[in-house]
Parts: sequence; C-alpha cells; structure tokens
Amino acid sequence: MPPTGDGSGRDVIKSQILKLIESNQVLVFSKSYCPYCVKVKGLFKDLNVAFNAVELDLMDEGGNFQEVLLEMTGQNTVPNVFVNKTHVGGCDKTIRAHKNGMLQKLLDSTEVYDYDLIVIGGGSGGLACSKEAATLGKKVMVLDYVVPTPKGTTWGLGGTCVNVGCIPKKLMHQAALLGTALKDSRSFGWEYEEKVQHNWDTMKTAISSYIGSLNWGYRVDLRDKNVTYVNSYAEFVEPHKIKATNKRGKETFHTAANFVIATGERPRYLGIPGDREHCITSDDLFYLPHCPGKTLVVGASYVALECAGFLAGIGLDVTVMVRSILLRGFDQDMANRAGAYMEEHGVKFIRKFVPIKVEELEKGTPGRLKVTAKSTESEDIIEGEYNTVLIAVGRDACTNKIGLDKVGVQVNEKNGKIPVNDNEQSNVPYVYAVGDILEGKWELTPVAIQAGKLLARRLYGGSSMKCDYINVPTTVFTPLEYGCCGLSEEKAIELYGEENIEVYHSLFWPLECTVPGRDNNKCYSKIICNKLDNERVVGFHYLGPNAGEVTQGFGAAIKCGLTKELLDNTIGIHPTCAEIFTTMEITKRSGADITQKGC
Repeated sequence: MPPTGDGSGRDVIKSQILKLIESNQVLVFSKSYCPYCVKVKGLFKDLNVAFNAVELDLMDEGGNFQEVLLEMTGQNTVPNVFVNKTHVGGCDKTIRAHKNGMLQKLLDSTEVYDYDLIVIGGGSGGLACSKEAATLGKKVMVLDYVVPTPKGTTWGLGGTCVNVGCIPKKLMHQAALLGTALKDSRSFGWEYEEKVQHNWDTMKTAISSYIGSLNWGYRVDLRDKNVTYVNSYAEFVEPHKIKATNKRGKETFHTAANFVIATGERPRYLGIPGDREHCITSDDLFYLPHCPGKTLVVGASYVALECAGFLAGIGLDVTVMVRSILLRGFDQDMANRAGAYMEEHGVKFIRKFVPIKVEELEKGTPGRLKVTAKSTESEDIIEGEYNTVLIAVGRDACTNKIGLDKVGVQVNEKNGKIPVNDNEQSNVPYVYAVGDILEGKWELTPVAIQAGKLLARRLYGGSSMKCDYINVPTTVFTPLEYGCCGLSEEKAIELYGEENIEVYHSLFWPLECTVPGRDNNKCYSKIICNKLDNERVVGFHYLGPNAGEVTQGFGAAIKCGLTKELLDNTIGIHPTCAEIFTTMEITKRSGADITQKGC
C-alpha cells in the first residue's frame, strides 16, 4: 500500500506502527538479513525477553514503513528498537543502553510514574512544551528555580527572556529611542521649554511591574491547563526520578516516564579578582535599584552592545571594552557598521583589552570602581574609574548541577550543552532537551518555544513535525538595529566560494531622519545570493530602524525560496525602509557607489 499524495497512506502506516508500539513491550523493526538486527535480537534472546520483530524486507510495504519510521524517529536504519513505548534507537544505542543499565530500567518500567512528563526549567521552551503536553491529556509537572546572582537578584516564572532578556531589553531600548524621538520632534515643530531628563527609577518600576504581570500570567496559565508548577531546584537522583529542593531546603521526590531539560543559560563571569563582588551582569541590570551612572560594559556580544546602546541612549557615559571582534558569529561587515554607529553617537570603545582586576573605591548607589585592564597584544596596562561594571562576555548552560551524570546524559564538558538528535532527544532515550542548552542550535526564545511545542506533539500527539533550525530570522537591538536571516557573508563564501555568490547592497537614508538631518546614508542593507541556484537569497542583512519588523516578513520569504528575481518583481511600499530590498541593483564586487541620492 504505497503512501498517497495526500498523506492518507502514511497516516494509515503510522497508525499501524503506533499500535505495534503500544501493544508490544519490546518491538524491533528489522530486516531478516541484517547482521545488526540479528545482534540486537540475539541480545533480547540472551536476556530471555520476549520481543516482536517486524521484518521489513519480508513485507510488501516495508519500504514505506521505513520512510514513516524515519519521520517519527529521525532514524533511517534498522534495527529500530522500541521498549515499553520508548524509542531506544539502533544497534549501537541498544547495546550501549544495555551496558549502562538504561535498557533494564526501560524493561522494568511497567511501574506507574507520578507524571507522564516532568519539565525542568520554566523558561519559554519549557513552558511551551509543558502546556502543549497537558493540552494533549498528559500529566505534567514543571520545576523552576532561579539561583540568585552574586548580587542577590532573583525573579519569577518565565525564564531569561521575560525577566532578564528580550522583554526588559526591548523596553529599555524603546526608552532610548524615545529620547532620540524627543530631539527629532523639535525639527517637526514640537516646542517645549522644560528641561528633559530621564528617570531610571520610573522606567525600572514600570518595566518590573509589567514583568510581574507576565510572571503571574504564566502561573495562571499553567494552573488552567492542569500543569503542576513547583518552585524548586530539580536534580536527577536515579533513572526516571528527581529530587526537588525548595528555597527552605525541603526535599520532595518525583518520577516521570519522560523528562525535558529546559534550564537555559546564565551569564559567565571573568574569573578575575573583584568580578563577582563588584560587577553586575544582565541578570542584575534590569532590576538595579539605582541609575548605573558611568558604566563600563565588558564584552562584544549582542547583550553587551544592546545594553551599552540603551544606557548611552538614556544619557549615560558608556564605554565598551572589547577583547577581539564585535558580535562573533554574525556577519562582520554588519557588526562593524553597527559598532561604528554606536561610536559616532557617543559610546566609547576600548579595543583589544581585557580586565584583570576590579576594585571598589567607594560604596554607594552607585559607588565607584577602579578597573585595571591588560592589552591582548602587548604588556600595556590601563586603569579607569566607573560607577558600574557590566560583564557581558557570554553565557554558560545550567546543566552541571542537575544530576545528569547520575542518569548517563552526555554533556559537552567545555560548554555544558547537551547534544541531541533532530528529535531533541539526548543519548538517554527518556531525556529530551530544548532551548539555549542544545549543542549547536540557536539561542533564541521563539526557537525554544517552537521546539518545545513540536516535541510535545511528537511525544504525545502522533506528530512527526520537527523544529526547523535553518534560516531563523533574528534582530540585535543596537541603537541602529541589525536584522538578519540566513548566512553571513563569511559563511556564504566558505560554503559556496566567493566566485559563486553575488552580494547586492545599498546605503539608505530613512525618510523620518531627513527632516532632523541625522544619519544620512548610515543605514545599510544587503542580500547574499547563490549564483549556482538561480540567485537564491541565502543571506539577508538589514541595518536600520525597526529591523525586527522588517526582517520578520523577509524571513518567511526566504523560507519559501526567495530569489533576487522575485525581489526585483516585488513592488515596494513607499516610502519605507524595507522597500530598499526591491530596488537594489549594485553588486558589492562592482565597487560602485551605493550612496542613496534621493527617494
């Protein structure tokens, strides 16, 4: 019975597979001649465990079964082993599970667990997964516990994005943009005589109040969906079992058939004298009870540049200390343009230096700190005084203290990240992971949400759809915002060769900036096209106002296979910034002038 074009044939086969999984303690999809299948079947015989072997080579529709199994499990080979409804994998994984005791645990798992699913971590990915699983009728628990920062800062349910990431960052960025808009307004006829100044406490209180409402909303949503929420620190103690410790030290124990790790990341410190005692991170900044004053931002990550940008935008004296390059991993042409704009608008940069010591000179709100830094290229030493030092040099996965070693979950020792297959499944069959802690995946909130939802649907809803980590649009909210989707120019050259890509680019001057007379031809756009594939757009880059709004729509177009010809045939909306992508004609290799001369 070949699968039909409308998918009904695949649905029938999938239903048959699910029934087989449901009705057999041990199920082996096999081929009678395969030596690896023979080895696995021999293992179960030696263990005196009854199993059902479905020999795909002896079935008329065996090939179609294998295709559907690929969609369901991400595995295209045999044997394909299931034990007590849990996908174990192929020969190597089954043998490994036998050696480390996981196979026996699965064979003995006829016991009743407290929950179908326990999610460790109450951030975007964990909450999305838990709510979706509960909607599908499963009994779900979420455990979330925020370890206070060295400064004692903590927050509520919702994870980094809601509490100390995207939400407060974008709102403080908006505060800075409003300051620029105030200045622009005079050119548009607005007259005001009173002194204009920014009040940190008013901004912080308003943003904190909004975040508090989000925290409460998440708790209500979990309750409405019958998800058990526990504000405790979770740690594996044995297979399928965790210990939960609340802030008073009380311990409880819980079991589940499946677990999802969604613990996210926390900011990394420098490991120098005075960093934890005297410095803050983005985990502290958004709840700082006083204006930070003269600030040194250490780092060149998007967190560093975003924070430096909005602090300068509300009128503070800001310096950024950069060890090497800006926005590592992003297109360097765009990164340098974004940095240059910041520098032209008052942010100072100290390049090729790293702090080696931070000392407190004076306590206060803020106090006064002395920073000693060393050159990365010589023996030069410099010193400077600041009110606040913000460290933003990267983040570490929160995986090293949750007992993953007790259940055999493999973790990258260098960065704490968890390698998973394309089903977000770790090497331990009943342990999955989503979000920033995944090895080699995007560290973005919408990605975690999408992955969490789809994981729950695959586990409990019979779905086979997987999270697509390719061509993910994103935006860096620097003073001049940077949106991108697809490959950087460096990566495109590496993959296709410089001779096989064409870069179209243009400077432009947003209409709203013309009357106040600022930022003439400072905005920049470019697309990177693959000449070997009908000039398909493989990289989209935009530096200008409302970058997130602009990039979102083009992200969908790139998913659909956008080409340069399709862009040329698209009518732009005038006058907008985004229309620049429908009129770009100049290639980078031509060296021609890209300055915008008029409308």
